[in-house]
Amino acid sequence: MEVNASLRRIKMKARSLQKINWINGSWISNNEVKLSINDRGVTLGDGIFETILIYQNTPQLLDAHLNRWRQSAKSLGMALPPQKEFLVPLINEAIQRISLPKGNGSLRLNWSRGHNTYRGINLPTGSIHTFWLELNEYEPCFQTLTARISSHEKRNANSLVSQHKTFSYIQAIQARHEAQFHGFDEALLLSTNNEMSCGATSNLLVKRKNIWLTPRLESGCLAGVMRQRGIDTGLFYEAEIRPEPRSGDNWLLINSLSCHSLAKVNTNFLKTFKEVELLWKSLLNSES
Repeated sequence: MEVNASLRRIKMKARSLQKINWINGSWISNNEVKLSINDRGVTLGDGIFETILIYQNTPQLLDAHLNRWRQSAKSLGMALPPQKEFLVPLINEAIQRISLPKGNGSLRLNWSRGHNTYRGINLPTGSIHTFWLELNEYEPCFQTLTARISSHEKRNANSLVSQHKTFSYIQAIQARHEAQFHGFDEALLLSTNNEMSCGATSNLLVKRKNIWLTPRLESGCLAGVMRQRGIDTGLFYEAEIRPEPRSGDNWLLINSLSCHSLAKVNTNFLKTFKEVELLWKSLLNSES
């Protein structure tokens, strides 16, 4: 089925963006990026990453992203990723090299467990991890979308992996594909406990009786940086959220790059929240 026009515009816009990459000490174009076919990040999805907004040529919430990145590495038994002291000059150089027209971009920091010297999934001994950086020109998006709760994919509330931003996004891909096949823009996922968990690539917010609620971590949702920022500032509150919207609800999807009000969830039509951009910007800061 045809995807909603608002999402098509996002995709068309994304295809025209500039991009620069850094790996192994070199700045290279997309066509020049080379990763070993034995890299576990490529063959097994064995890696972690962070997506950081560059807003007005400044990384947003950088410390929060780097702290989560390091905690994920520790939790998953990986070597620690590059330190802030190494990354900040590299990020600044990337911003200068790409000359972001409006000063806005999407920065991705990648950390793979490195090469396998043998076949299989056993952890390698003495493996040298792989780091690479990608910076895309990007404009934050605030379109109103529709969403479908996936019938097949659920976030595992008991999984260690659910707590971390890993390379493996096949579940999110499948959930969004299912939603788009049925004529929706985006996917929502339940947890294995059958409570609301998250969007395919975003956290869920529900405004109910003038209070912003977000699914608890026990739902298997990722501890998103913008989600945590809202909790830390006293704007969002964790709660168990059932999959049936209530009368008067606003449902939003939020991440570091965008915020979208949902006009429809399954067969339920919802009130559109008009101030998504204002809400999203209120959570940003430029501290690094």
